[in-house]
Amino acid sequence: MNHDEHSEDILTTPDAAAPDPRGQKLSGASAGDDKVLRMGTASIPRLITEFAIPSVVGMLINGSYAIIDSVFLGHAVGEIGLSAMTVANPIMIVFMAVAMLIGNGGNALAALRLGEGKREEAERALGNVVSLSIIAAVVVLIIGWNPALVSAVLDLASATPEVRPYAQTFIQILCAGFILQCIGLGVNNFIRTCGAPNRALGTMVIGLVGSVAFNALFVLGLGWGVMGSALATVLGWACSCAAVLQYFCLRSDVPMRLTLRGLRLNLPMDGTILAFGLPSFCVQAGMAIVNFVINFQLVKYGALSPIGADDALAAIGVVQRIGQFSVMPLIGIAIALQPLLGFNYGAHNVDRVRKTLWYGIGAASSISVLMFAIVELFAAPIAHAFGISHDGLVDFTAFAIRVQFVMLPFVGFQIVSSNYFQATGQPAKSVFLTLTRQILFLVPLLYLMPVVLPQMAPQFDGLDALYFAAPVADFLSIFTTAIFVAWEMHRLRKVQALQQ
Repeated sequence: MNHDEHSEDILTTPDAAAPDPRGQKLSGASAGDDKVLRMGTASIPRLITEFAIPSVVGMLINGSYAIIDSVFLGHAVGEIGLSAMTVANPIMIVFMAVAMLIGNGGNALAALRLGEGKREEAERALGNVVSLSIIAAVVVLIIGWNPALVSAVLDLASATPEVRPYAQTFIQILCAGFILQCIGLGVNNFIRTCGAPNRALGTMVIGLVGSVAFNALFVLGLGWGVMGSALATVLGWACSCAAVLQYFCLRSDVPMRLTLRGLRLNLPMDGTILAFGLPSFCVQAGMAIVNFVINFQLVKYGALSPIGADDALAAIGVVQRIGQFSVMPLIGIAIALQPLLGFNYGAHNVDRVRKTLWYGIGAASSISVLMFAIVELFAAPIAHAFGISHDGLVDFTAFAIRVQFVMLPFVGFQIVSSNYFQATGQPAKSVFLTLTRQILFLVPLLYLMPVVLPQMAPQFDGLDALYFAAPVADFLSIFTTAIFVAWEMHRLRKVQALQQ
């Protein structure tokens, strides 16, 4: 295939249809290519700052969708709206998991290929991500609108009879719009790898502003309740999706372009994309599994508590939103490091890889400490902000927030370190480290703590004990990750010595 043929199927403006002079390797003579090449030469702290700020803000924006829905529904509908969101929350996390499986995997591969000077393979990865997103969206749509399957999902999410119809409406509308989230979130990361982190942030801001505006109109203005909130979320996704596609389809000065040829599925490449994206998927899928388990345990132990099952679901809904929101900046740091780590690892710049990792861990740890201080100091006001007004429920929610985030100052290290292995083409290690925190330690503890803790500390009942599982699991996961990082640093030092 020559470059003239390749350029003929670029999905851009007619100006971009001329023969492509770029070649395979990136060239400093091109402004678009130069934005990528500087990842191997510019100041690492400056690059991390430039990439991390938009990425962190972007992840906070992405996590804000559920927060916004909860706040609007909590004030407009009450606790039943929060309970419906709690039931739907695992499904929303699964959606994000699929989008990140495809998008982050393709982006990691593209960053490595750009570092190796293989532009065409990077563009093919971009196109295959779009095609895989379409396939995933069709599957989600079939599941979401099949009565038997959606009923099974609601059973798995422990929906009570009162909450069930609200949660079903919310889930089915999100299923219909999933393609918009999958492309808007998944392909957005490629913009960052093209050296345009602020543009990547802009596509997310557009979606958030749209979601807030539509929530205000549909939920508060028209009184559409849960249905209106779901529609607002989907329309926010649509705004982001349009902005992302515009960047790759209507611009000719980007290092990677969306081409018709690139949309053709390549099974070996798709396998690599999914393997590279598996760690990101595990982070989100692990959250979903934990949410399913917690919901089940909440209904079980909440029914035995004066709080009751529905109010326990409302309280955990707030804790889950804050938990997801608090780790979003940390995931943002990890995502910002991905193109920097991948490009330099592909270019064999070992010293820059090591420095990038440690600077990234420092940045994530600083954010972790700040988020910890906020949630510990303002736990009760946070509960009130979500529309929880009953004094006993406010106290219980504040207690749950404070206990669950005890290890938050150290979680940044764990998230960035596990993502390092994904960015450098070591997905198996990344998957294992991700599963330690989300599945291998936490799920057993969610069943063990309500049995053991009340016997050791009678002042806590089974419902209270559920919140102690997270900090214990975090501690074990952080310790395990530290061992992997120490061994990896030893390996990199040996590689660097051989290079010299």
